[in-house]
Amino acid sequence: MNLLPRTLRARLIAGLLVLLALSCAAVGVATSVAMERFLLGPIDQQLAADHGRFAASLEHGEDTRGQARGTFGARLVDGHVTHAAVVSERDGSHPTLSSDDDKTLAALPVGGPPQTVDLSTLDDYRLVATAGRDGDVMISGLSLHGVEETMHRMQLFELAMFAVALAVAGVAGALWVRLALRPLQRIAATARKVTELPLASGEVSLAERVPDTDPRTETGQVGAAFNRMLGHVESALGRRHAVEQRLRAFAADASHELRTPLAAIRGHAELALRGDEPMADGVRHALGRIDAESARMSELVDELLLLARLDAGRPLAREEVDLSRLAIEATGDARAAGPGHRWQLELPEDPVTVTGDPLRLHQVIANLLSNARIHTPDGTMVVVAVRRLPTAVEITVQDDGPGIPPGLEIFERFSRADQGRSRATGGAGLGLAIVQAVVAAHDGSVDVRSGPGGTEFRLLLPA
Repeated sequence: MNLLPRTLRARLIAGLLVLLALSCAAVGVATSVAMERFLLGPIDQQLAADHGRFAASLEHGEDTRGQARGTFGARLVDGHVTHAAVVSERDGSHPTLSSDDDKTLAALPVGGPPQTVDLSTLDDYRLVATAGRDGDVMISGLSLHGVEETMHRMQLFELAMFAVALAVAGVAGALWVRLALRPLQRIAATARKVTELPLASGEVSLAERVPDTDPRTETGQVGAAFNRMLGHVESALGRRHAVEQRLRAFAADASHELRTPLAAIRGHAELALRGDEPMADGVRHALGRIDAESARMSELVDELLLLARLDAGRPLAREEVDLSRLAIEATGDARAAGPGHRWQLELPEDPVTVTGDPLRLHQVIANLLSNARIHTPDGTMVVVAVRRLPTAVEITVQDDGPGIPPGLEIFERFSRADQGRSRATGGAGLGLAIVQAVVAAHDGSVDVRSGPGGTEFRLLLPA
């Protein structure tokens, strides 16, 4: 699980808060150390001025008046505590010291600087050891209870102030970062608008531009570079569209011009084959091949001309079309062309009608059935179904054949499943391209699902 923030805004705010928290921690540690030294200074001065007098008075039982409350005194002889007392409100009390406390007191350097010691039965004390007149060691100390209480209050106050500072800095930082990142947000918004444009085909106009192009800022430089890139893309798309338009115009003009000579060639070939004049077998076979190839070329020219017209946005016929009747007719033709296949129709009881071009919709169903017949072996079951959906009409053509080879773009023009197949036995690879173009011209959609053991084409037309 990644706990790091993902967005740039969150990372900047998190980084700001982390730096501020580290700064607050450093300030807190520094002030605590300085305050502790400041508070220990008067205590150390008071211990230095005492010179062990309170500890020395314990041996003779002298009065403890005049000593500050909580003052600690102890007398050590040969490393063992002989007397110990703490000044209370009324009189000196005699605390019970543990063996560890005895060792701690014995370890204090005689004549050394004051040290902070934690006595197990008492509070923390600031202790100093001085040499006595009889070879003993006098230990004097003052309680650090007041110092610790002051330090605790100061630390609580610092924690509260730092928490408020972090909260205020987080809110202010979020607003500041959001304001600073507005140019990047505008670049992202422009990029999103560009991605929503239909750039795949047709005339494309990239009017979107980033408004922030100040070269003195990093975001301005990014915006200017992005605008230059959009200009290059728009220019490239414009050139592509111009090339596509010229190719479509050429295909349409060439197809239109080829129809007449092809029809003439086919007519002359048929006329020669029907004549009564004697003809060599080789010549008759050649004329037959000329007739067959001219017929296939005429069909190819018609398909190219249809695609060119659809690409140019030529309107199709708009009338009520009975899809049930078209499915029956197309399936009957496919059954006659492929008697080795098993053909099945699934139609609702009532006719299913749409508004469209009956000739082109018949061509769509016929192309799908022809595709299933050509690319599946004999015995394959092909099911044609027409269904009425709430907002659309669905046509499916399903077979239990071997499926479409993976990676094949079947809706591309001149796309062929078997690249080595003869053009005479297979199509030109325009059938499914015509299906997609005609369905798109009817504001519909077509998709395919295929795998080993089955293929299904699914068409959706507006109801």
